[in-house]
Amino acid sequence: MAKPKIKPLNDKILVKRLEAEEVTKGGIVLPDAAKEKPKEGTVLALGDGKLLDDGQRALFQVKVGDRILFTSYAGTDIKIDGEEYMILGEDDILAVID
Repeated sequence: MAKPKIKPLNDKILVKRLEAEEVTKGGIVLPDAAKEKPKEGTVLALGDGKLLDDGQRALFQVKVGDRILFTSYAGTDIKIDGEEYMILGEDDILAVID
């Protein structure tokens, strides 16, 4: 997977959403309309961090390559060169998955 040439700003994060499950654990094949968008993804790029009152930039709690869990309606979906990505704020991230 080639990294897209996009740089998030401030406290925004570029994420590649994980693929939706094609088959349930019970073996039922799901049609596209029944698939739920995954709430997990991989961090591809970070902005510079939130600008604080003293002019410093806040450090991110995630790093490039982290697998994350985010809220259901987080971020903005974008499409670059036929690939789908998300840009979301750090506040939308719930957890880092080990």
